[in-house]
Amino acid sequence: MAAGLVVLAGGVTAAVVVPGSSAPAPVVPGGLITTFQPGELQTVPNACGTVPAVTVQQYLPGQVRQASPLAIDGAAESACDWTIDQAPVYRLLELNLLAYAPNGLASGDGSATYAAMDAYRQTLQDLQDPPRHSADPRASVTTLSGLGIEAFSATQVFRRGGAVTDVATVVVRYHNVIVTATLNGLEHSNLGTYGPVSISQLSAAALAFAQAAEATLHS
Repeated sequence: MAAGLVVLAGGVTAAVVVPGSSAPAPVVPGGLITTFQPGELQTVPNACGTVPAVTVQQYLPGQVRQASPLAIDGAAESACDWTIDQAPVYRLLELNLLAYAPNGLASGDGSATYAAMDAYRQTLQDLQDPPRHSADPRASVTTLSGLGIEAFSATQVFRRGGAVTDVATVVVRYHNVIVTATLNGLEHSNLGTYGPVSISQLSAAALAFAQAAEATLHS
C-alpha cells in the first residue's frame, strides 16, 4: 500500500452470484450443480455486526474508526474496516465475508462449496508462493483446527519505500463462505513515529475477529 501502508494483495476473488433455488439440485453423474445445496449460504451477515464491541476494544484499544466498504456482490458479500491511527500505533483490520455461488468454472461438480474451496486454495497458494512478478513476500502459514471446515493463519512483513508493515491474516472456509480477517500493523513509516509491532498480537487479533465472524454463520 502506498504512503507507508500495505494492504495484503492476492485476496479472494468474488464469484458472480447466479439465480438459483435453495432446494438441492438433482444429482446427475458427471453433471454440474447449478443451485445452492443444504448447508450453503446465499447471503452473509453484516460484517461490522459480527464482532462484539468487547472484542474490538480488547484487540484494538484506542480511538477506533469503523467503515463499511461497498460490497460488489450484494448480499453475498460484506466487509468492515477498523482503523487506529494514533502514533505510535497504526492498525488496519479488514474483515470480509463472501458467499460463493455455483460456478461452472469451479472444480468438482461446480457447486458453491467447490467454488469456495477453489478460492481458499488459491489464496493459500498465493500467500505461500506469490506470483512471479508480485512484490509480496512469502507468508509463514499455519493450519488452524477447530475453526470452520478448514482454516489457516499467515504472517508477512512488507518493506516498501522505507516503510515496514507487519500483516497477519486468517482465512476460514465454512461450506461456501470464505471469511478473511487481515490486520496491518505499521512498524515503521517515513512520516511519524510508529511501532513497535508484535506479530503474535496481530495474529491473535485477526484470529479473534475471524472466529467471531465465522460463528455468526452457524445461526
